[in-house]
Amino acid sequence: MEAFDLALARTLANEGGYVNDPDDSGGETYRGISRVNFPGWPGWGYIDQIKAHGMVKREIEANADLARLGAQFYREQFWDRLAGDALPPDVAAELFDTAVNTGVHRAVLWMQQALNLLNRNATDYPDIVEDGVMGPGTTRALESYLKQNTTGPLLKVMNVLQGQHYIDCMRKSPTQEKYARGWLNRVAMQPTAQGGQT
Repeated sequence: MEAFDLALARTLANEGGYVNDPDDSGGETYRGISRVNFPGWPGWGYIDQIKAHGMVKREIEANADLARLGAQFYREQFWDRLAGDALPPDVAAELFDTAVNTGVHRAVLWMQQALNLLNRNATDYPDIVEDGVMGPGTTRALESYLKQNTTGPLLKVMNVLQGQHYIDCMRKSPTQEKYARGWLNRVAMQPTAQGGQT
């Protein structure tokens, strides 16, 4: 399988299928695609047709056209914007999953912050601007980091920052505590594409 397919499978395992939870700020979602945040996604037309015929969850989740549209959406809106094909598979998968759950800007920002925290006070490579944009400066810093380090420490710092974000969300709005288990699954260290730990 390609790196994108592996990353997508991991993310979809966290996202689930079709959900319409009133406590979810994203509203109605299909495999993590939020109708509130992405109302123009073509899959909503398919879903509305299925719902009009009185069939909902099982039929939506089994629909092959929706699955194809969902994969295409995730590649274009997240993987390609993160330059996933050019990154180490474990870094790409972590960035991708984080971006799907919290947004591309926030995912890249956490990686930038981690790179700056791990450069030994700019001894290994210069600090980069923490702007949440996957630009050439971020790519160069990642390449410099990887010349001297494994991906493990980078992923750990990214996960710590992500975990703190979820804690902040739960403290701000206690109704969000019911998502804690799923959120914390996303900050656990994940196996690499080769099946080992980073």
